[in-house]
Amino acid sequence: MKITKLQLGQFDQRERAHFINQLTGFKPAMLVGTKSREGNENLALFSQVMHIGANPALIGILSRPDTVPRDTLTNIKQTKAFSLNQVTRSFYPQAHQTAARYAEHQSEFAATGLTPLYDGDFIAPMVKESPLRLCLSLEEIIPIKANGTTLVIGQIESIDIPEEALSNDKTVNYDLLDTVVVTGLDTYYHPTKIARLSYAKPDKPITTYEDSDA
Repeated sequence: MKITKLQLGQFDQRERAHFINQLTGFKPAMLVGTKSREGNENLALFSQVMHIGANPALIGILSRPDTVPRDTLTNIKQTKAFSLNQVTRSFYPQAHQTAARYAEHQSEFAATGLTPLYDGDFIAPMVKESPLRLCLSLEEIIPIKANGTTLVIGQIESIDIPEEALSNDKTVNYDLLDTVVVTGLDTYYHPTKIARLSYAKPDKPITTYEDSDA
């Protein structure tokens, strides 16, 4: 089955958005925590989250066009801080509910029953129920002219992760964290590890990590 650009344009708007959103496959389900200058806590589900670089440690999130109020983006611009929190099977329905359009002053934490958690004087709230939490400071905001979205890049200030989920070589065991992934706008999956492969070299065959001395 082939679908052309012309045919895509004839899809119902919501169906097209859902369909195109699925085409890149599994994406992380992460909650972004922010706080406004007035002290209002905000929590929003993001799946467009990407690694930007390791030195400095940068992560990007993609904010949709601001044709309607985007409290997360506004708060980040105001306070220069946000948190990223992995979603797990234990609370993914509550995470999904944060996508509802609550009033600006209403906290999604309170609305969904999730618990705000603070790290010292870092202004952005984290999610207590999440096993993997990151605090980030705003590094750069890049408007994307093609469709009005905004790439927000943050630098990692701190990481909170269970010790047992981190191997000696700093590999994260997501099976132990029980995290979920998402496709489209509303479909959640629970991934499991297939294998960890050896470092790819032109003169050496690929093996599973356990069998490799790489």
